[in-house]
Amino acid sequence: MDKRIGHYAFLAGVLLAVLAGLIKDFLAADVTTLILVILGLVVGLMNVTAKETIEFLVAAIAIMLAGAANLTIIPGIGVYLQQTIAFIVVFVAPAAIVVAFKAVYALAER
Repeated sequence: MDKRIGHYAFLAGVLLAVLAGLIKDFLAADVTTLILVILGLVVGLMNVTAKETIEFLVAAIAIMLAGAANLTIIPGIGVYLQQTIAFIVVFVAPAAIVVAFKAVYALAER
């Protein structure tokens, strides 16, 4: 059951982030951000196993670094790409924080 909740939270978070990035004024930015943070926390708590920790954290770092790129210089779609990646970063960052804390806790238990 927990794995399915985490799976659905991941799908909902990615879908919401992409829609919010592509459709200007999809929802109020504050509401969208809050929902993405909550979904990210759920994913971090329920969807990433100890075996997947390193791969998840590397991917999260890559996504967050990609969010620092200035994609708005791409004609036509740059603004949408920038907004989409920004919302994906908002979704991934809380999950990465939770997974990183879980990893530190597991290391401290050894």
